[in-house]
Amino acid sequence: MKALILAENDFEDLELFYPYHRLREEGIEVYIVSSQDRLRGKRGYEIEVDMKYEDVKCDSFDILVIPGGKSPERVRLKGKALEITRHFFEKDKPVAIICHGVQVLISAGVVKDRRIACWYGVKDDLIAAGGHFVDGVAVDGNLVSARHPGDLAEWMKRFITLLRERGLISLQQ
Repeated sequence: MKALILAENDFEDLELFYPYHRLREEGIEVYIVSSQDRLRGKRGYEIEVDMKYEDVKCDSFDILVIPGGKSPERVRLKGKALEITRHFFEKDKPVAIICHGVQVLISAGVVKDRRIACWYGVKDDLIAAGGHFVDGVAVDGNLVSARHPGDLAEWMKRFITLLRERGLISLQQ
């Protein structure tokens, strides 16, 4: 099982590192994807990038995570990142987003008629793009979304449940 995390500089540190380690605890290989070689979060934590957007072979990956912070407004400018995002929705593969991560989904054109949680400051963008704002953690088909770091535990709990329901991970890891 392999997961992608799409990120650029100024990601919200907890929103990248928490799912990164939580998925690894479940035995999932996690790859950081970016246009950079190394990333720095808003709080100063750094992480090495595993591959560039252009190097991603979407059929080789099962899970997509998009953390928030200022990173999504940069990720959404990368055409290949939007192609990757659309692939996961077209193939109904599990996606987890939090906070400003919805900006990538909006630019990829995949929010229409979906129930999505996001940071309050971008909820009007979500609504204008045809999505429905949820004030909490939301599960809508293949998508699990959350508003902010205060939702991290519930967000990953629901995402892990989705992965188990889809047979991507077992109860006994």
